[in-house]
Amino acid sequence: MKKKYLLPLGGFLLLLCAAVLLLCGRNYTVRLGQPYVTDEACRHPELFRVALRGTDSAVALTDTKFANDGLTMSFRWLKQGKSGVEVLYAEEPLLYFRLYAHPFGIITYENYFGDCTGDIVIPVALILYLAAILLALVRRYRANLRRSIYQYRNVMVLGLIIFLSFLLLNQVRQLFSYQGVLHSVNSFLGSVHSFSVLVLPVAFVLSVLITISNIDLMRKEGRNWRNMLGTFLGVGLCLLTLAPGALGEYLQWSPNALVDVHNESGAWLYIETFTESSVSMLVTYLECILLGTVILGVKAARHVPPFDRDYLLILGCQIRDDGTLPPLLRSRADRAVEFARQQKEAAGKDLVFVPSGGQGPDEVMAEADAIRNYLLSLGIPEDRILAENTSVNTEENIRNSMRLIREHSREEAPKVAFSTTNYHVFRAGMIAQEQGESLEGIGSPTKRYFWVNAFVREFIATLAAERKKHIAIIALLTVAIIGMVVIKYLSVVI
Repeated sequence: MKKKYLLPLGGFLLLLCAAVLLLCGRNYTVRLGQPYVTDEACRHPELFRVALRGTDSAVALTDTKFANDGLTMSFRWLKQGKSGVEVLYAEEPLLYFRLYAHPFGIITYENYFGDCTGDIVIPVALILYLAAILLALVRRYRANLRRSIYQYRNVMVLGLIIFLSFLLLNQVRQLFSYQGVLHSVNSFLGSVHSFSVLVLPVAFVLSVLITISNIDLMRKEGRNWRNMLGTFLGVGLCLLTLAPGALGEYLQWSPNALVDVHNESGAWLYIETFTESSVSMLVTYLECILLGTVILGVKAARHVPPFDRDYLLILGCQIRDDGTLPPLLRSRADRAVEFARQQKEAAGKDLVFVPSGGQGPDEVMAEADAIRNYLLSLGIPEDRILAENTSVNTEENIRNSMRLIREHSREEAPKVAFSTTNYHVFRAGMIAQEQGESLEGIGSPTKRYFWVNAFVREFIATLAAERKKHIAIIALLTVAIIGMVVIKYLSVVI
């Protein structure tokens, strides 16, 4: 379903809900069974009596029926207001409940946003709309992947798919126990916090593993704050998950709490509910975006381009003091050679290797020349190696290499792939995309501790690149939570 159809669909579903409620909501039926209607009571149905309390009732009792399985009472809307209904047995009070008569001719049970006839259409419409949005996102995600896997918008869309799938499954679950709008609101707010708490053990174990990984990373790659990004994220998610619940428990049970959250008509209870729900929603959303980052990163690393490449760019990195390749860079070169062999076997087509990387101040030669020497040692012919030895970072690797490739090939659109370490494939592909280059990458294996910070970096980069959209989505979710909290408040004070 295309995006432009979502707004009309939402309007249609709103009108459908309104029509069903207006047609069906004027009448309401209450069925009284066990434990109120006992076997003894069943033998004396004449002793039951239903009384409307108050001098000016907003509803009328239209029918009462007694059967072996209980007492059924039917009511009809008369005017706006509320009425108390008392069920007596042998003139002794058995049950008391309230019916609210809304301005547009709808009766709700027990509170202003309680159960009413036909209101099952509301969660059904919401499920249909969420399913439509989810379908639109899935189609957009698949279309984006066909264009290029290396886009931050793909991470955002995939994260939203995961997040909306959670919301949709939660709504389907609630459908089977639907008891009115207020019941659904309470269930939804509780499920959001439950979901964030459910993943707490995973987040805690992950933060421990990330910390261990970061310690190993700093020991081997140097101490700096970038190598601790994973730990910061893991600890942050744990704190954000625990803080709202801890605050709620403190305010509920501490005699020294500064505010009173026990008064159901007081503002502080609903401020605490909003705080806990909004923070839990934020944590859930961020976890879904992080999961999307991991999935796309792994997908990019495992992707293999079609075997029709003309050139294969090998991204450089620091070489050894003697000019030989360290394991990380040698792995990139070996993966490039393996791909070239696979292409030759599958399509019979040779390609040109393009080692890329300049000479750093502490290097004896350019990285591209060191890679070139390694390729020659493997038996690669010299005429199939095109070295680019001026670049100093990934951006220049791609820009300078593509300029050199076009000069060499004299074609407007040569088919180019690149080889880099698996955790670096998505970022390198993103850099190429930003330069207007449609390149596909292959990933070489590396130490696992590199992966953690790579995912965290891409997660942060995704949030930064699509920050306006993320802010808009989080703002929309916050408004929804405010609406739910207002419903909880009005159900008490009306």
